[in-house]
Amino acid sequence: MSQSPIDPHAHHHAHCLPFGAQLLGAAGAKPRTRFRFWAPSCEQVQVDVENGPAQGVHAMTATGNGWFEATVESGAGTLYRFRLDGEQAVPDPASRFQPQDVHGPSEVIDPRAYRWEHAHWHGRPWEETVLYELHVGAMGGYAGVQQRLPALAALGVTAIELMPLNDFPGQHNWGYDGVLPYAPDSAYGRPDELKALVDAAHGLGLMVFLDVVYNHFGPDGNYLHQYARPFFREGTQTPWGPAIDFERSEVSDFFTDNAVYWLNEYRIDGLRFDAVHAIDNHAWLRELSDHIRAKVQHGRHVHLVLENEHNSANLLEAHFDAQWNDDAHNTLHVLLTGETEGYYHAYEDQPIRRLARVLSEGFAYQGDPSPIHDGKPRGESSGHLPPTSFVMFLQNHDQIGNRALGERLRKLTSDDALRAATGLLLLSPQIPLLFMDEEYGSTQPFLFFTDYTGDLADAVREGRRREFARFSAFSDEKRRARIPDPNDVKTFAASSPPASDAASGDEAKDRLDWMHFYKSALAVRAKLITPRLKHGKALGATVLSGANGGDANALVARWKLCDGETLSIALNLSKESVALGEMPAGKIIFETPPRVREQIDTQVLPSNAFVAWLTGDVSLYAAGHDARIASQQERHA
Repeated sequence: MSQSPIDPHAHHHAHCLPFGAQLLGAAGAKPRTRFRFWAPSCEQVQVDVENGPAQGVHAMTATGNGWFEATVESGAGTLYRFRLDGEQAVPDPASRFQPQDVHGPSEVIDPRAYRWEHAHWHGRPWEETVLYELHVGAMGGYAGVQQRLPALAALGVTAIELMPLNDFPGQHNWGYDGVLPYAPDSAYGRPDELKALVDAAHGLGLMVFLDVVYNHFGPDGNYLHQYARPFFREGTQTPWGPAIDFERSEVSDFFTDNAVYWLNEYRIDGLRFDAVHAIDNHAWLRELSDHIRAKVQHGRHVHLVLENEHNSANLLEAHFDAQWNDDAHNTLHVLLTGETEGYYHAYEDQPIRRLARVLSEGFAYQGDPSPIHDGKPRGESSGHLPPTSFVMFLQNHDQIGNRALGERLRKLTSDDALRAATGLLLLSPQIPLLFMDEEYGSTQPFLFFTDYTGDLADAVREGRRREFARFSAFSDEKRRARIPDPNDVKTFAASSPPASDAASGDEAKDRLDWMHFYKSALAVRAKLITPRLKHGKALGATVLSGANGGDANALVARWKLCDGETLSIALNLSKESVALGEMPAGKIIFETPPRVREQIDTQVLPSNAFVAWLTGDVSLYAAGHDARIASQQERHA
């Protein structure tokens, strides 16, 4: 951590970028902007100012190692591009804002113009995290998300996670095709509107996480190859083209500064690093973590989370707080739906035993041969890690949107089974993640959408349809032709959740019933589990037997919490009741379906049931603890 403590009286924040456009003397009568640009593939560079008193082309001085610099008497609102060798003009790769999209000019931004209201905010401890992933565009931009924050806080969510904001071409995109990682996309609002969203979240005790993509750039709007070819390792190919060369200091600094920029200038509380297995450089990832920890203010809770297909447990021992646990999702998905095509094939064999391993050790694959990786070993031993090192989810943008028709899980399984699995999600010691509108039992699809035009639009549409040809449901070409076009604006519209008060009648009652289910489970988590999660550890999981003596799709799992009490859960996703065997110790603190305890008393666990027990004086403990409001202490620490 930085030795600089949080100053509760500091209402303006900026990260001084060593490149791009840095405003100097913004409050003075003659503000200036320093422009710094790395273009090792160019002989000369000019900064082309497109508006204001300094409008015109200004020479930049070569300072060595491919760097060019210039200082121009221009202030906030200045539009500019860099002109390469007197010819093509390109946007700033470190642009703070692109008001005219990725091919237009960059805008000089005064990062200190926004006045933060909740300057005392410290964040929240990781153990208190309940994540809610959302797409800003689908929820109406920054202002639309901000309107929904009070309802999310009331639900029991403690953190929103924004899908990538980095500038992408067009008006709608998942965000993983971004090309300008410092520029929040203009389709969602201006930078100060994003800061207002973060500020409002902090005022409600909500953390804000941001998904960042450092493994590739999108196919439209990335000009780096034209002026900085050494940014890439030309001999190493990825699905997106030549690999990014993280060994080069200029490249490494570009991304490490980006992480610190979001955390310090926008007061983001945590980052989720997309698909770091595609980076495949553990040393650089550790350096990234060390750099971030050194640059954030002392006393802040800042959390770093990985998506990593390699299940690299060693990265979670010190440098990163947690990893998205795809193994948990995939085992539960197979148990709930029976689907075994694609990557679910790796979980087809004994899925209940894989789930038992997930609950007791974290990863299902810990160096085991993976049938979807040509039998090669996948993962590392993870049993020594605490349960909070893993983020569990039943649905997220990938697992819904990467389906051809974007079906929600409620379309694929019964409501009773889904409620039982949701009980496990919300009350296991792993960190839960919800996907937008999940708490209302949504059946609305979340589809893959982009806003490309011309040949690229055709390639994306047809390429996506070809991806599904190997799935039995889409082996027929006519069936594949019905897969929604990602570039059709209707695809985006179909993926946007309705206003919370848009439903009526039976639909409104159904949504309210689901919301109350989530809210009640999260209340139990906040009062009885979260306050004692730190240093908790798994005590193991036992698969229950069916009537024929073989494994039922049912289990019991236990954890020792930090105060010595024991949390136990029982889950049955079988179609029949199973014998529970030895009754877990403690008092029942949650059950679904209602009144299932009457059968539990006869040592029978009904079909599609979930039950949680906790030892100790439950009522006394609940009266004195509630992690939903613990942030009051953090706000004024």
